[in-house]
Amino acid sequence: MPIENNLASDLQLIVPNLHRRYSGVTATNRMVAPRLAQMYRAAWLGPHVPDGIARMGFTDLLKLRWRRTPLIWHARRNDEMIVGVLLRALGWPLKLVFTSAAQRHHTWLTRWLIRQVDAVIATSELSASFLKRNATVVMHGVDTDRYAPPADRAAVFAEANLPGRYAIGCFGRVRAQKGTDIFVEAMCRLLPRYPDFTAIVVGAVVPEQQGFAEGLKRQIEAAGLQSRIVITGELAIEEVQRWYQRLTIYAFTSRNEGFGLTLIEAMSSGAALVAARAGAAEFVVEDGVTGVLTPPGDADALVAALEPLMSDPASANAMGERGRERVLEKFSLEAEANAIAAIYRTLD
Repeated sequence: MPIENNLASDLQLIVPNLHRRYSGVTATNRMVAPRLAQMYRAAWLGPHVPDGIARMGFTDLLKLRWRRTPLIWHARRNDEMIVGVLLRALGWPLKLVFTSAAQRHHTWLTRWLIRQVDAVIATSELSASFLKRNATVVMHGVDTDRYAPPADRAAVFAEANLPGRYAIGCFGRVRAQKGTDIFVEAMCRLLPRYPDFTAIVVGAVVPEQQGFAEGLKRQIEAAGLQSRIVITGELAIEEVQRWYQRLTIYAFTSRNEGFGLTLIEAMSSGAALVAARAGAAEFVVEDGVTGVLTPPGDADALVAALEPLMSDPASANAMGERGRERVLEKFSLEAEANAIAAIYRTLD
């Protein structure tokens, strides 16, 4: 829905999304923005606008130059911070907020930009530890209605016409950073022993990773598992949600990550979780209860953690139920939106 004149005059919050390529940052932004729009007069600037929030264009942004009432510009990337800082320097009445998910030392430019904003949010305690100023930790949430367990997981799995009875998945762009190679290696070792399972990789293969993806396909072919390790390519969000519902087990294999939204998407969908200690995994997962934690980049550890769940799907289902309960308790979108709104109120 486009921005309206009365909304422009009363606008309180701009959610910039200045990257055309869809990413994890975009996904987290798309989820929480409509909830924030229920609390604030809000508009989305850029591509991939979700339902439930007004869309604004750059012409609309120019018209805000002369308004006197401050409004919030909530950035999640460097370029969005740069634009916010420049606009404020040119006279736009902006209060700047930045959410940082990075778990590394920041460049001089990022450090300078962070010093210019009015409030900083970190998505985990680890992310906060790399910031050189005070930050409020607000962990991501997930839409627990959209990412919900199916009424009949076996029936949803059967829709896909895949071999076996159970699915084990790894979602995200096909690349080394996401550990897709670790997942494929583990599946090449485990699937021959567990014929009831099929492995699913849901994620785009971007041009610069084509060689990496081709290497994985050769490895799968050499193992004779072409029909049981499926790489779907990029899918619509609704299809991704359906694939989560088909999973009995989810493997989070990232070598490094800002947060790792797929962790809580899979848990919310009721899949048992085996997660590398990357991103927010150690803060999200109760090791041995709502998931199993493994070292990043360690195929042997992944195999050792997955095998007990593959050999006992009932145990996997029970872990998935506990994971769902933890998400409902700690990682709902409502909890995230309320915590962000509390920070906005400090800027009044």
